[in-house]
Amino acid sequence: MDMNQGHQGNQGQMRIVQELVAGKEITLAHIIGGPLPIVYQKLGLNPDIDYRTSAIGIMNLTPPESAVIASDIAVKSGNVYLGFADRFSGTLIITGEIAEVTTSIEEIVDYFSNTLGYVVCPITKR
Repeated sequence: MDMNQGHQGNQGQMRIVQELVAGKEITLAHIIGGPLPIVYQKLGLNPDIDYRTSAIGIMNLTPPESAVIASDIAVKSGNVYLGFADRFSGTLIITGEIAEVTTSIEEIVDYFSNTLGYVVCPITKR
């Protein structure tokens, strides 16, 4: 019996042990164009912006420390506000003008895919 597959106990039941091994990937890259003010307020983001031309970019990366690299790329590639970056969960939230947020998200996805060899998801917008 393969020990990685499980172990049969005294009553003939099989116990299976699973491990999660994080890959190098971007699992979410989404741009919210023109979000309502309540979204900013509930996320604790800067409410002093022009909501009609604004956007929120949200990403999730693994390993989670990748959010640090993505944060650096975001603020260097566009005039965006770093709303949230968590090196423990891999979540990144940026805000700014729609074009700036889009540019930042595209730069992050491009760098992670082409330079770091990450598997990336498509960028989605709504």
